[in-house]
Amino acid sequence: MLAYMSSMVARKPTRVISVGGIKIGGDNPIVIQSMTNTDTRDVKATVAQIKALTKAGCELARVAVPCIESAKAIFDIKKQITIPLEADIHFDYRLAIESIKYGADKIRINPATLGGLDKIKKVVEAAKEHKIPIRVGINSGAVEKDIFKKYGGITAEALLESAMRSVKTLENMDFYDICISIKSSNVPLTIKTNMLLSEQTDYPLHIGITETGTIKSGSIKSAMGLGTILYHGIGDTFRVSLTGDPVEEIYYCKQILNALGIRRSGVEIISCPTCARTKVDLISIANEVERQCEDIIQPIQVAVMGCAVNGPGEAQQADIGIASGDGHGVIFKHGKVLKKVSEAKMVTELMKEINAMVSA
Repeated sequence: MLAYMSSMVARKPTRVISVGGIKIGGDNPIVIQSMTNTDTRDVKATVAQIKALTKAGCELARVAVPCIESAKAIFDIKKQITIPLEADIHFDYRLAIESIKYGADKIRINPATLGGLDKIKKVVEAAKEHKIPIRVGINSGAVEKDIFKKYGGITAEALLESAMRSVKTLENMDFYDICISIKSSNVPLTIKTNMLLSEQTDYPLHIGITETGTIKSGSIKSAMGLGTILYHGIGDTFRVSLTGDPVEEIYYCKQILNALGIRRSGVEIISCPTCARTKVDLISIANEVERQCEDIIQPIQVAVMGCAVNGPGEAQQADIGIASGDGHGVIFKHGKVLKKVSEAKMVTELMKEINAMVSA
């Protein structure tokens, strides 16, 4: 049996919405999302990317719908994927209606940018008819002019008021199947806004730091922002937004949840930074173990330690690991030594034990 880390994070109770075959909110697991960067009209490419995302652990995929042809493509995409599909709409209410018509499981809109109450109402009526939820998505670049003027710029309070105004608009149309997201590229602003939002509503929240940058810088900003928000029990679904292959986003989503002990999936590597006590090429060993563990989906914690100081005692919380000596290492399981191996066989023997554990 694998050792599971107990989380100290207490989720804030929220309403539950259904998106395709999954539920978001309440005590349901936090849902990992990503968004395709293919041309949605290219069904083959979009399906291939969603399948790759699914294999990596994505549970809800979002596609951009900038034109009617993209909305129509949803019908063929949906037939070939196994996770729910969300349509991302900006400005044109007709694209939202067409996306719903062609099978989107959820739509993302900013009601304030759709052109008036009559157009918003048509979108709401379509969502009601097809029984799909609406994500009210507010970004810092799309705050209404009067709210911007009221607060003298983009503040957490301005973003909050903008979001709640849109939510109230939907509620006035007797629509409550809602998820809310407020995002900014500014990490402290996003944290503060979501803290305030969580106090104001019990709708499920999608969290993210938008336009974070490349994989290198964006993963750090995302970990800081999303990790802080999640640690406070806020967030029912989230995405790490990176300029790169969307599959990379899933890796960082899972690592954030692993680090907080919220939801363990895949292999979490614990390895020491190395020092003068290290007598083996631990950096190469740790990287190779991580590479060979990429396709393991079971939650398991693997320690790769450089010396006796950081050995089985220091890493006894790990499910399995190895601690090195001078040209050799000892493999341990839950803090107990299993066997001694040479440096040349450290990765091979450790992987044998890991594979035996996950296949048991």
